[in-house]
Amino acid sequence: MKENSVQASEKSAGLHFLIELRSRLIYSLIFLFAVFAILLYFANGLYTLLAQPLLKFLPQGHLIATQITSPFFVPFRLAFMASMLLGVPFFLYQMWIFIAPALYGHERRLVWPFLFLSAGLFYAGIAFSYFAILPALFHFLSGVAPQGVILSPDINEYLDFTIKLLLVFGALFEIPIIMLLLVSANLVTRERLIKMRSYAIVGAFILGMLLAPPDVLSQTLLAIPIWLLYESGILLSRFVKKKYEQKAEY
Repeated sequence: MKENSVQASEKSAGLHFLIELRSRLIYSLIFLFAVFAILLYFANGLYTLLAQPLLKFLPQGHLIATQITSPFFVPFRLAFMASMLLGVPFFLYQMWIFIAPALYGHERRLVWPFLFLSAGLFYAGIAFSYFAILPALFHFLSGVAPQGVILSPDINEYLDFTIKLLLVFGALFEIPIIMLLLVSANLVTRERLIKMRSYAIVGAFILGMLLAPPDVLSQTLLAIPIWLLYESGILLSRFVKKKYEQKAEY
């Protein structure tokens, strides 16, 4: 009897887990498609906004579409991608509600700052890429075209290129969060991160050379924010270390 009761309890817990997971997924999908329905109405305007960093450097002032269906499907794709990006905080919130019952009290208190900080840094990385990196990059590319060559990018290729670059910088701006997680999980100590500062600076300039136009100013403008993000991770890890030291005293 006791064994049957345990099995029934485990089965009930597993069923509740699946129901809760399904609910969170349904809420996330509803939110995603609601935002998508709104953004779809402004899809063409969104694409024009995305293309602004390049349009001002094109002699003809416009992009081209090499496929018949591109003028419809490319803005459609952009609206869906923008919906997913805007929905990140809501998706993280649904994930938080789902995993919260399995966390300890002190872990729950740490999750919220991590969620807000990670979402904010991700959007900051996208904004930095759009307002700083893309204009510098397109200014350089438009000036190195051989004589007799007119730069006329395809709207589909431009969308793929810019979205990848925006996501790369959004991920790069998560460096402080990754450092915090490593320190809080005791995988790396704060002292070790400080000792690796010189390597981080070199790595920042290497990334600057790889991602920025091949001029010293653009590479420096990219490398300095990456280095500052690393320094921010070291600064924030100090508070994580203090919290663990206070718990150890108790």
